[in-house]
Amino acid sequence: MPHQANLRIIDATANRIGLPKEKVMVNIQKYGNTTAATIPLCLWEWEDKLKKGDKLVLAAFGGGFTWGATLIDWAY
Repeated sequence: MPHQANLRIIDATANRIGLPKEKVMVNIQKYGNTTAATIPLCLWEWEDKLKKGDKLVLAAFGGGFTWGATLIDWAY
């Protein structure tokens, strides 16, 4: 689940690492860049498609050269 700032960057990154589009959680086309709410909003929207034990990578970028990422196991 990438930070929803730019669809071209999301698509290019997924393509570069060989990740199929159906594995990338995207909702930028619906809400635009919602800054700090992009990951929670996308997670809320995709929650019904997740199964217990799914592995999620959450990655976000901020102003300047800040970033953060985590790997989680979906527990619900």
